[in-house]
Amino acid sequence: MSVVVRETPEAGVALLRINRPEARNALNMEVRRQLSKAFRDLNRESDLRAVVLTGDEKAFAAGADLKEFAELTAVEQMQRQTHKLWENITACPKPVIAAVNGFALGGGCELAMHADIIVAGENAKFGQPEVRVGLMPGAGGTQRLTRAVGKFRAMKLVLLGEPISGIEAGAMGLASEVVPDAEVLPRALEMARRIAALPPLAVAQIKEVLLAGMDASLATGMMVERKAFQLLFATEDQKEGARAFAEKRKPDFKGR
Repeated sequence: MSVVVRETPEAGVALLRINRPEARNALNMEVRRQLSKAFRDLNRESDLRAVVLTGDEKAFAAGADLKEFAELTAVEQMQRQTHKLWENITACPKPVIAAVNGFALGGGCELAMHADIIVAGENAKFGQPEVRVGLMPGAGGTQRLTRAVGKFRAMKLVLLGEPISGIEAGAMGLASEVVPDAEVLPRALEMARRIAALPPLAVAQIKEVLLAGMDASLATGMMVERKAFQLLFATEDQKEGARAFAEKRKPDFKGR
C-alpha cells in the first residue's frame, strides 16, 4: 500500500494523505520519497490550482522515523541527502494547505511549515522535540519557525522540545486558522476550492512574490511586487475580472 495517497476531491484540487497510521505517519525514507515524487508530478500539472496535504485524525506526521537513522554516522547521514527530498515541496508553484490534526512533531512540524496555509485542529500537537534525543531540527525547525513566530517563541520551542496545542500555535502565528478537530480537513478543502476558483496566474504571482520578498529588503520586495502587479495587466484573466466586476457577474477565469 502506498504511504502517500493522492485523491482528487474536485477539479483543480489535489489532496495528498500521508498513509502510515501504524507509525503515526512518521516520515521514513519511503514517505519522503513518495511525497517528493507526488509534488514533482503535481508541479507539472497545468490544470492544478491548489494542494491540500494531510495525515489522519491522530497524526499529521509524528516526526522523522528515528529507527532509520539512530546509529548512522555523520557521513552516512549526509549521504542520505534527505534535504533534496524537500525541494519539490518547496518549489511547488501552487498554494499548499496543510490540514493538521494530532501530532505534527519534528519533521512533521517542519513539513507543515513548508505549506503556505496551515489549518490546525484545536487539539493538534506542534513541536520540535529533537533536542530531547540529542539532536536539533534539520529541515527548517530553526529557520522557518523563527520566521513564523519570532526569535523568542522559536527559542522556547526548540530548546525545551515541548509540544504546544493547535490553539497555542494559532495564537503565536504558527497556524493560519484553528478550528475544531472534525472541521480541519473540510475547512482546508473549502479554502482550496475557493483558491481554485480564482485566477491562477495572479495566485501564482502572489505566492512567488510573497516568498521572495521574505528574505529581501523592503525596497527590493516592493520592486518585485510592483513588477508582478504590472505583469498581470497582460493577462486575459485581469480583463475578465475587471469586466465581471463592472457587470456585476461572476468572473470566468481561464488561466490566460
